[in-house]
Amino acid sequence: MGLPIPNSKLGMWLFLGTEIMFFSAFIGSYIISRNGSPGWPTDPHITHINVWLGGLNTFVLIVSSYFVVVAHEKMLVSNFKEARKFIAFTLLLGLVFLGIKSVEYAGKFEHEIIPGKIPETPTEAMFATASRLQRVVDRELAAIFPGTPAADRRTEMGNRIASAGSETATTDPKDAPPAGKAATVTQLKALSRLNEAASSLENHVRFGLAMSVTPEQLIEYRSSPTPGQFPAITLADVNSFVESLKKDVELSPLLGNFHPAVPILYGNLFASNYFLMTGFHALHVIIGLIMFLVLLAMGSKLAFRHAVVVENVGLYWHFVDLVWIFLFPLIYII
Repeated sequence: MGLPIPNSKLGMWLFLGTEIMFFSAFIGSYIISRNGSPGWPTDPHITHINVWLGGLNTFVLIVSSYFVVVAHEKMLVSNFKEARKFIAFTLLLGLVFLGIKSVEYAGKFEHEIIPGKIPETPTEAMFATASRLQRVVDRELAAIFPGTPAADRRTEMGNRIASAGSETATTDPKDAPPAGKAATVTQLKALSRLNEAASSLENHVRFGLAMSVTPEQLIEYRSSPTPGQFPAITLADVNSFVESLKKDVELSPLLGNFHPAVPILYGNLFASNYFLMTGFHALHVIIGLIMFLVLLAMGSKLAFRHAVVVENVGLYWHFVDLVWIFLFPLIYII
């Protein structure tokens, strides 16, 4: 005698048992990492964890699970049109969940809350800020000189500015710069200033000297370094320098979305756990949505014999919902 349930349902329960162990390993690793790391990042302003969006996603999944139950009930009474409607509602809410999650991920990518890229000390944060500033310049140069090798773009920028200066100096109207070129030259001059500022910041951070140290003093220190000869650079010094660049009228358009690096103790371990758990959960959501798409693709062929299929897909979706109910307080609230 076997169990009084369909084989497919038994198989789904066994599969969900393995999934429970799968996510238990992730959740257990997170709990151990957090409890064993004094100073674990919990400030949402630093980790860019959006509690409101996480709570909204929890509500979305709970409602979607209810819709799955309704869809199964409609299947049992052979109301297949209504069943398809509620399956579609569930699919839509699953897409909403992924959309909200993508907004959360975008915020973390913007602030470089990415495993392996998070500075954990003030010194690392200063180097990271200098590197980010250089990347802003590189990105702008790549957009302006797409066909020029990266190593030659700064030289090309200097040549373009010098060439424009000589053209502007002409008095003959027919020799005037082409229409629109003045705006490009203005942009290049601003970019050149930003490039100089980025290089200056990089050199000061590399040698550990405050931004108040002049270029001449920096050259003097490089040729004959003497500890304590000049004031040391600090993270506040770097942030103040970046803030002054963002307030500059010419440079601010280039630095609209620029964020100086913030040191986050255990930040890389936190980000690794966060993306591992939420990423695999999102993957399971996508798999569930594919199942719902298959059911919807059946259209009018959806029949009473498929009720157990809808039930099995619903069991899987309830598991996905349950995992998130564990992840939400663990990551977003506690």
